[in-house]
Amino acid sequence: MGGAGVNRLQYEKSPYLLQHAYNPVNWYPWGEEAFEEAKRQDKPVFLSIGYSTCHWCHVMEKESFEDDEVAQILNRDFIAIKVDREERPDIDAVYMAVCQALTGSGGWPLTILMTPEQKPFWAGTYLPKRARYGIIGLIDLLQRIAHLWKENRELLIKDSEKIIAYINRQKTARGISPERSLIHRAYKDFKASFDEEFGGFGSAPKFPTPHNLIFLLRYSQVEGKKTALNMAEKTLLQMYRGGIFDHLGGGFSRYSTDDMWLVPHFEKMLYDNALLTLAYLEAYRITQKALYLSVAERILGYVLRELRDEKGGFYCGQDADSDGVEGKFYVFTKEEIKSVLGEGADAFCEWYGVSDEGNFEGKNILNLLYNPRYESSNPEIERKREKLYEYRAKRTSLHKDDKILTSWNALMIAALSKASLITGKEEYLSAAVNAYEFIMVNLTDDGGKLKIRWRENESAFEGQLEDYAFFAFALLELYETTLNAEYLEKAAHFAEKMTELFMDEKNGGFYFYSKEGEQLISRPKETFDGAMPSGNSVTADVLFRLWKLTGEEKWKEISSRQFSFIAEAALNYPTGHSFALIALSRALYPSYDLVCVSSEEKAPAELREFLKDGCYPNLSCVLKTNENKELLSKIAPFTDSYPISEKGSAYYLCENGACAAPVFSIEEVKRMLGSGQI
Repeated sequence: MGGAGVNRLQYEKSPYLLQHAYNPVNWYPWGEEAFEEAKRQDKPVFLSIGYSTCHWCHVMEKESFEDDEVAQILNRDFIAIKVDREERPDIDAVYMAVCQALTGSGGWPLTILMTPEQKPFWAGTYLPKRARYGIIGLIDLLQRIAHLWKENRELLIKDSEKIIAYINRQKTARGISPERSLIHRAYKDFKASFDEEFGGFGSAPKFPTPHNLIFLLRYSQVEGKKTALNMAEKTLLQMYRGGIFDHLGGGFSRYSTDDMWLVPHFEKMLYDNALLTLAYLEAYRITQKALYLSVAERILGYVLRELRDEKGGFYCGQDADSDGVEGKFYVFTKEEIKSVLGEGADAFCEWYGVSDEGNFEGKNILNLLYNPRYESSNPEIERKREKLYEYRAKRTSLHKDDKILTSWNALMIAALSKASLITGKEEYLSAAVNAYEFIMVNLTDDGGKLKIRWRENESAFEGQLEDYAFFAFALLELYETTLNAEYLEKAAHFAEKMTELFMDEKNGGFYFYSKEGEQLISRPKETFDGAMPSGNSVTADVLFRLWKLTGEEKWKEISSRQFSFIAEAALNYPTGHSFALIALSRALYPSYDLVCVSSEEKAPAELREFLKDGCYPNLSCVLKTNENKELLSKIAPFTDSYPISEKGSAYYLCENGACAAPVFSIEEVKRMLGSGQI
């Protein structure tokens, strides 16, 4: 540990920044003070970006930022700035693009060296204190840059200007007409990289990337491709059987370090678990295999137990490390398990692949990879599992990053809404509504604009594209589940704000951060779907669905432009735009619009059951009642022409704009859908 003292990070709310408040490095948070000081002292800036549950961020802190020798160089020759990527994704996105342009890769901790004017001239990720394994040492790098800054600064400045020119190069956005061929190409590319033995795509490290699996599941429906379904199922099953799934507590870790999904990187993130819930629920809807629903509910059980704040929002995630050791919380020796479980321990060990030699540094990660009975239930094994879980819970607890982020919470709201629709369980809907209300109360300002994060009764930072897009997406999922028109109204409101603040009217697409936000060295328009779908992909989905639900031409027009923009972006790498292609499939395959006009206050039971089955992924449903007709008239004026009958419910079914005469039962709707007679 370095010398005593507290730096400026002590005044921040971010758990990540607070972790570094007692470093001997004289850290600044990102802001005017830091850059003015760099100009005043004529020093380059050392920018370090990470997040609180990041294992390699902890390693670099322990090796370097707690070290007096490193701190002395940083404090003498640089202005050091720390950024939490989760509360400033704009800064992270801009400088990650720099790192990827310079090195061909990226990751965290992200390390940037730049001028006091925020112009970068060097980028990398984790650095050891001293050079090893072919990686430059931090001390060597800092000394070299400090020397160049004094003796050959023009070279660094020239490099920084070239970098900025490169990342700001203007591409002529022609836009293209979206076609199914792009969707087919993505399927073929997934097929070419599919791991037939273990599922997933490519080689280790393997990330779940749930939107890729949802794409394949949807493709199997619209194209009738069994192979697409098989790839998704193989991956979902293998991930569940592997150690990336926590067989005691539920929930998934971030990624697997091996091909077979056995050894994870143990941190658990809210967004992964929200998206994986959606993937397993989608698989259940299509196959009706109970295992997928069980996995989805075990994920939700973990999130509701471990990541839910008492006010209703959800935390960012849990760390991989406890007592300074990665994975220590999750692994066991066979002897330890036998001492805890007593009689019957051998059967439990056989079930979960536990051996004397272990499968991870002499200990065991529980898994079902070699258990052919993995789908069967065993009450005795479940009792033992609960007992071992209770034992594990007494270990040193894992650090939780208790920030509440609008975008990630929106994904969990969507997952909980879908789970409620499929299971009919009120607890999931209640949790979704509570999180929605949390965002409306704590992360929405008086002007109806979103903030990025909330912690300790403080919201901060202007909302970015993913906040608006993901929240509108969540509201549409809430509407689909409840048919409560207030959620549709809110989705339209935030989509309006999104177009106002982020849309590029000249060249198409939506910018990463708002025109009213802090302007950085570049203003990117991210389309690539990484661990989460991009803001532009989700925007495409939201805009099209809003048009289908409201009938408003403005949404149709903006949606069409967005599809054209994103189709061009996806041309060179379709599999990197899987969520956008899910949205595009709604537009390019037959779609149905169902209007239910009912004298009842709520959706008729037969309609709720029909929507629960989800047999028609491209079906939009609007419910009109006496209670909501005035609100619907505002947001979906086309519904004015549908009279409310005093005799139960009437259903109006349309396909691609052609509408049939009303029918008076869901069975008749199903018959029309099945026969194609609309």
